[in-house]
Amino acid sequence: MSIEIESATRQNLQSLSRSLANVILGKQESIDTLVIALLCGGSVLLEDVPGVGKTTLAKALAKSIDVEFQRVQFTPDLLPSDILGSSIYNPVDGSFQFRKGPLFCNVLLADEINRASPRTQSALLEAMSEGQATIEGHRHVLPEPFFVLATQNPVDFHGTYPLPEAQLDRFLVQLSIGYPDLEAEVSILYSQTDVHPLENVEPVLTRDDVVAMQQAVRAIRVEQSISKYLVRIVQVTRDDPRLKLGVSPRGSLMLFRAAQAAAFVDGRDYVLPDDVQKLAPSVLGHRIMLTSKTKYGSTSKREIIDDVLKRTPVPT
Repeated sequence: MSIEIESATRQNLQSLSRSLANVILGKQESIDTLVIALLCGGSVLLEDVPGVGKTTLAKALAKSIDVEFQRVQFTPDLLPSDILGSSIYNPVDGSFQFRKGPLFCNVLLADEINRASPRTQSALLEAMSEGQATIEGHRHVLPEPFFVLATQNPVDFHGTYPLPEAQLDRFLVQLSIGYPDLEAEVSILYSQTDVHPLENVEPVLTRDDVVAMQQAVRAIRVEQSISKYLVRIVQVTRDDPRLKLGVSPRGSLMLFRAAQAAAFVDGRDYVLPDDVQKLAPSVLGHRIMLTSKTKYGSTSKREIIDDVLKRTPVPT
């Protein structure tokens, strides 16, 4: 990639970040991680309380990159066909015609995903991993880019179906936006006096721009020493007595891709240990399972990942 193209790409990414920051105030770290996930072609699980802007963030992203957006409200009676689509009988000629569901879009918001049954939740697994959906025995390729942003409420568990570890492992990162600070929340009050900031969002990237960036991310150079450092971090989680389940090889690959994207966002064509360390909590935190003793001992997953990073020697 030439210097001119790198400069133009960096400007485009900065424009995307600013576009999202104008809608979701005071949450730059979450926005940066979301952009990295987009560049990896991964999926994001937003676990947060209601009203902090999860849906708004998804809509702002879709408008900023000028792609098709669909929102599905997950409920206990939602069926897989409601997401994937199904064949409709045509009485005129006696044929069946496949009608695509909301899955066939570029940015899919799976709102309150843990309120749907496990059968419906699993309808997303193939799409998130392989960019395709097998429906009634036929393979359907999803449009590019394809990005899933799922939300769940960590407070209200009545009538919910917790996501199993195998499904959590499909998400590249798990994020929590959190409440805004005082200054940001005051700004939110004034920012919506006339119109919602979402109404003013204009496309700053095209669909082709995003696909090209995703391909460029995979070309970012990762030295063997960095790869071994990354794998050592993952292996430590598998031997940690505080954990019932460590990070899977899929987690290693996800962290590898995320580190490449972080380097790309910073304008580098190579990965640093800092890239791995910065993304490790978001990429690995939801892939580990605490033992009962650890869980009730007030130790969080974030604390364990931070401790693992401190214990793993950094390559020089």
